[in-house]
Amino acid sequence: MYKVNEVFQTIQGEGSFTGMPAIFVRLQGCPVGCAWCDTKHTWAINMEQQVDLAQVSAKQADSEFWANVTPKALLALFAERGYQARHVVITGGEPCMYDLVPLCQALSEQGYSSQIETSGTFEIKAPADCWVTVSPKLNMAGGYKILASALQRADEIKHPVAMQKHVDELVTLLTEHQILNKLVYLQPISQQKRATELAIASCIQHNWRLSVQVHKYLGIE
Repeated sequence: MYKVNEVFQTIQGEGSFTGMPAIFVRLQGCPVGCAWCDTKHTWAINMEQQVDLAQVSAKQADSEFWANVTPKALLALFAERGYQARHVVITGGEPCMYDLVPLCQALSEQGYSSQIETSGTFEIKAPADCWVTVSPKLNMAGGYKILASALQRADEIKHPVAMQKHVDELVTLLTEHQILNKLVYLQPISQQKRATELAIASCIQHNWRLSVQVHKYLGIE
């Protein structure tokens, strides 16, 4: 069973799969505590907020309501809604609080590819063919450390930046863990000119890539 906060179909706006149609499955629960998080409604797991899947699927706005869902029920929801995307992004919250192997295997058996978006602070339990995006959340309020195993497992590392110290922190992290030959994306935390210019300059300096949250520029979810 997975605690699901939200399910929707859209265009992936970040990282290597930018522009790809995708079904997002947002899981409830995250203790990391990023100050600038835009999904704080997924942090707490309150039993009083548990509802059924029909109520979650009918949500029109962000809320703390969540439903316990099996992979089979989730796939049935995809069919019921007539989703055409074949790529599923499992996000949160912090999805790696859960064992994602059963979910990803069920998706694969039905012809879906899967992608996990994680902070890198929990052990990643997922099949080898699942694409893993680690967005390392350093020095956050929850006090969680980035796991070496998560960095090694990552297919891409996507790091949010607003100021030079964020770039420096990433350089230190990659150096300490001897992370070489990984896809590295810098992503401005906001759409502000200063953060974007910093990200562009740093990508050129380090031969990284830029991720600009295309969905926010388009005004879609």
